[in-house]
Amino acid sequence: MSELTCVGAIAGAFGVRGEVRLKSFTATPEDISAYSPLSTKAGDSFTVTITQTINNGFAARLSGIATKEQADALRGTELFARRDQLPNLPDDEYYYTDLTGLTVLNTGGTVLGTVKSVQNHGAGDLLEVQGPNLKSSVLVPFTKAAVPTVDLASGRIIADPPEGLFE
Repeated sequence: MSELTCVGAIAGAFGVRGEVRLKSFTATPEDISAYSPLSTKAGDSFTVTITQTINNGFAARLSGIATKEQADALRGTELFARRDQLPNLPDDEYYYTDLTGLTVLNTGGTVLGTVKSVQNHGAGDLLEVQGPNLKSSVLVPFTKAAVPTVDLASGRIIADPPEGLFE
């Protein structure tokens, strides 16, 4: 799964002819079909064809899915694209999967923890950092001020978190 990136999820059936409600997690939502075929964690693979735009996503046809029951059975299934199918990003932009697992150090070189996940609740990206000296996860704003350096090659992030965040 490390070479795969989650690009969408199936929200259930759409209609009675095997179409699904598809949520896209891509920067340009309709591009999800361009990364087809998409895979599931179980190893199933689907060619995706968007049929129309609907509230909160798309109606889409998946290869091999012909009935409402088959579409309903896929509710909640995440869809993954191979990393080589995705576009290269400009400098200072990262795929969430690239950040997960990186070591986080402060500007003095002290290890603060590792990135467990990247979250976005609407106000910007947050790095969820877990560490041996932390009682619970800490959310660090993923801004240039709080995270001045991301070094994917060496697997580390240099953070200058707000005062008191890691105490």
